[in-house]
Amino acid sequence: MPNAWVYILRCADGSYYVGSARGSDLGKRIAEHQAGAYGGFAASRRPVELAFSEGFDRIEDAVAAERQIKGWSRIKKEALIAGAYDRLRELSRRRRES
Repeated sequence: MPNAWVYILRCADGSYYVGSARGSDLGKRIAEHQAGAYGGFAASRRPVELAFSEGFDRIEDAVAAERQIKGWSRIKKEALIAGAYDRLRELSRRRRES
């Protein structure tokens, strides 16, 4: 069972929130977002829904993935959500060529 998570929330306004969480209970963290427990970006765009998650053994790896994904374009985040991993490589190449 994972000890940490990276996740993407789809907010009510259609935007995405990328976060990471320590612990095995991702559902609890999502419920905290739904309740607006931490304020900030996602709290003002509720309700939210989980669009993507990936578990990690170490929180350091989840945080590194969070930072990487936060730098991605919306279309690249949507490819990840859809599981279109081949498209991720294509979108990365396209950005480097620009």
